[in-house]
Amino acid sequence: MAASLSAAMERVAASPATYFKLLAVAALWGATWVAARIAVSEAAPLAVASWRFLLAALVLGTLLVAREGWPRWSLAEWLTLTIMGASGIFLYNVCFLYGMTMIQAGRGALVVALTPALIAASDCLLFGAPMSPGKALGIGLAAFGCLLVVTNGHPYLLIAGEVGLGEWLIIGCAAMWTIYTFLGRRGTRSLSPLAMTFGASVTGWLMLTCAALLQGSLFSLAETSWRGWSAIAFLGLFGTALAFTWYAEAVQRIGATRSAAFINLVPVSAVLLGAILLGERLGLAVLSGGALVIIGVYMTNRAGAKLAAGANFKEKAA
Repeated sequence: MAASLSAAMERVAASPATYFKLLAVAALWGATWVAARIAVSEAAPLAVASWRFLLAALVLGTLLVAREGWPRWSLAEWLTLTIMGASGIFLYNVCFLYGMTMIQAGRGALVVALTPALIAASDCLLFGAPMSPGKALGIGLAAFGCLLVVTNGHPYLLIAGEVGLGEWLIIGCAAMWTIYTFLGRRGTRSLSPLAMTFGASVTGWLMLTCAALLQGSLFSLAETSWRGWSAIAFLGLFGTALAFTWYAEAVQRIGATRSAAFINLVPVSAVLLGAILLGERLGLAVLSGGALVIIGVYMTNRAGAKLAAGANFKEKAA
């Protein structure tokens, strides 16, 4: 009884720290859109991604060995980590960095704000999570807002096939992160968030490095300035090693959907930093669409919280 009470108190005490870390993750990931825009203006996207995750893997590996010793993963765990590396590291970064060569950082971040609603919808369709009318309305509103951002306020462009490759690549980011999040929920059943993030970073880095070598861009960094290298270092150390680990911890503690809700704060950070550091200005249609995405995500998660509370009440009553 005392042990269970102590554990419950520990969980309550940890909650503020978890939410603070998620707020920090949102701020850091907002900054990665600006850092990526700077990095890919001076170096090839695959080279940027490879060096980014090499830095991240070195830091994460050092911390892992110091805290938990050398990892000894089963074949099933390696398979999970490899798929996570392929989706959330390799394919995400291909979409992310090539997309940043084609569209503004703030606009791209507004598209990715769709991710929490996409995760909530996937949780319902694939894992049987309950769906209420309010939750469905929130998902639909977020999707419509994303459509406005992608088409720059002209939804008919999607039907006409005139949406650019950059927009599709950023939508791919949202899809890849959804896959990574659910795989991460599975991974933390047997791995610590630090071990899981390290394993995914290593497998993803190997894929990115092979692709950069085949492309011939891995060592073509002679013209990269201190500004470009600083952006790559920020992406590896803060945008990956720190933020990915904190996000994985949150998924383990409060679940995928509630953790993903904080992603809707990423575009706020990205838009502000893009305007301050890069001089980006977004049109009214794009900002309106982004606002709809954030409102839709809020509605989705508010409805999800009510469903969870109702389920807990019924369980206790039974």
